[in-house]
Amino acid sequence: MTASSTAAAPRRYTRTAIVLHWVLGLALISLFGVGIYMTGLPFSPQRLKLYNWHKWAGVTLLVLSALRLLWRATHRPPALPSAIEAAMPAWQKLAHHGTHGLLYTLFFAVPLIGWAYSSAAGFTIVFLGLWQLPDFVPVSKELAEAIKPWHQYTAFTMAGLVVLHVAAALKHHLIDRDGLLKRMLPGG
Repeated sequence: MTASSTAAAPRRYTRTAIVLHWVLGLALISLFGVGIYMTGLPFSPQRLKLYNWHKWAGVTLLVLSALRLLWRATHRPPALPSAIEAAMPAWQKLAHHGTHGLLYTLFFAVPLIGWAYSSAAGFTIVFLGLWQLPDFVPVSKELAEAIKPWHQYTAFTMAGLVVLHVAAALKHHLIDRDGLLKRMLPGG
């Protein structure tokens, strides 16, 4: 390998960053699907079970998101390879950074808004049926009705950003063939 090809090779994310990325990504997609499915069910034990599971998964994702943010703050992600960055138009750089920033914001906003809604509606979250979590806000039907659509708005916004993120990664992999996706793939 020459010095120029070594310098052009994209650096990889750490193993921990890769695991957190894929676990959160797959969990978010699953949780979004369950959220869509459960809201269409009639009132039943199945619906109640799915709502509880959805809340537990949301709390778990909140914790994993905090771990991911802590990891990212203490382990700098690799910079875009200079050749890729030089080839990117300014709008793509803005989209790249903006999408990541919004995703990180929504990793926290979506579950926290859901938790606030649950609290306002009077449904305390008992994580895994074992630990009662504190209520975020006081019980208030009016507040619950005001918060409820925001959980959906932010979840759909995050889903849209995830689709955009996946599309951009696939564009880099399949069209540009620049190796950018390989930095986040498990393996070596």
